[in-house]
Amino acid sequence: MNITERNNIKIIGNGAQTLMFAHGFGCDQNTWNLITPAFSDTYKVVLFDYIGAGHAAIDAYEKQRYSNLSGYAKDVIDICEELQLENVIFIGHCVSSMIGALASIEAPHFFKKLIFIGPSPRYINDVDYYGGMEREDLEALLDVMDNNYLGWSGTLAPAVVGNPDRPALGEDLTKSFRAVDLDIAKQFARVIFLSDHRGDLPLIKIPSLTIQGKEDVLTSERVANYIHEHTYRNQVTILESGGHCPHLSDPEAVVSAINHFIQ
Repeated sequence: MNITERNNIKIIGNGAQTLMFAHGFGCDQNTWNLITPAFSDTYKVVLFDYIGAGHAAIDAYEKQRYSNLSGYAKDVIDICEELQLENVIFIGHCVSSMIGALASIEAPHFFKKLIFIGPSPRYINDVDYYGGMEREDLEALLDVMDNNYLGWSGTLAPAVVGNPDRPALGEDLTKSFRAVDLDIAKQFARVIFLSDHRGDLPLIKIPSLTIQGKEDVLTSERVANYIHEHTYRNQVTILESGGHCPHLSDPEAVVSAINHFIQ
């Protein structure tokens, strides 16, 4: 299948430097609509959907390939090969942070810098590591997802986006969660929350930036600092704004952090 059609690739602008934006769980490329206008005049902006989200080709989904994040990282590499990209600045939200990291480790010649927004290499607490969740609590959360995805998404999305004084943000994210393919979303959630990529952090050899909001129910400043301590040439920007989706709740701050890092 043509990669452009498979991942619904869209290109905005024709600058010499490429920015690739990769969405998080339960979203599609439209999640970047408040961010990309700041870059499309001077950069080539590449957007895409993961299989099961947006307008990606759902029949391209292979359960074995996408049983871990490496399958999604291969999609990112496929896109770079298809578009003949080089020196890509990869900007990933949530799970896409680790997906981009894996892609840069596997095919470093495509990438120049990485930007992580709300990243986590592991969500489950471990000895001498705070991911934010106990395994039993996470298993209970996943069980609820399996039995009642619509109810689960309606509860989780507003909590994830935060900013309870702006309920429209939670409503929009809930709609996004419910627009993805149900079966693929369930599998993707398990892959995300049960993964452990702490060991991959020292293998990242290009500069990276971690952007972390406050009062984030999925990750935290402690996780951001862990990434900083274990990743070569990683910088951290802690935003004053809260929630797991600052590109939706505080796009100006995210644009500013990105610009400061890439310029």
